[in-house]
Amino acid sequence: MKEIMDESAMKRSLTRMAHEIIEKNKGTKDLVLVGIKTRGAFLAQRLATFISMFEEEVPYGAIDIHFWRDDIPLSNENIPQIDVNVQDKVVVLVDDVLHKGRTVRAAMDGIMYYGRAKEIHLAVLIDRGHRELPIRADYVGKNIPTSTNESVEVQTKEIDEKDGVFLLQEGERL
Repeated sequence: MKEIMDESAMKRSLTRMAHEIIEKNKGTKDLVLVGIKTRGAFLAQRLATFISMFEEEVPYGAIDIHFWRDDIPLSNENIPQIDVNVQDKVVVLVDDVLHKGRTVRAAMDGIMYYGRAKEIHLAVLIDRGHRELPIRADYVGKNIPTSTNESVEVQTKEIDEKDGVFLLQEGERL
């Protein structure tokens, strides 16, 4: 196990990403953040807090993408709700790790179910490569090239009681 980012590095990356989001969108007009549950939701909340230090507050919410996954058989589950309006908004999807791209594809399907966003951008704390779909992040905290027998684990205070990003070899656990 190797620590890639500690609490300070995560905070610096999220602060930089907040500035990049503001700059690319020329402010926060019509901007909403939607975090992919679970850790992406907490990262979206943090980005919203950092953005509000420099601009107007940005609405944020979370989306549970399991209903839209292509690798999980549909059951009779209810369609999950999203707690922010995405119609005609610039939606910044937020997730902890971008890997194959399937989670992001499912999240985009979910966003489009709730309304027609003006644009959808992607912000990820870690981009580890190995895409199976043509998806790329607009805002990246850190690029970490990995091998297929490695995994990247993000910890957040809200769930794990501490912040950090770790590179694990196959079979390793935090």
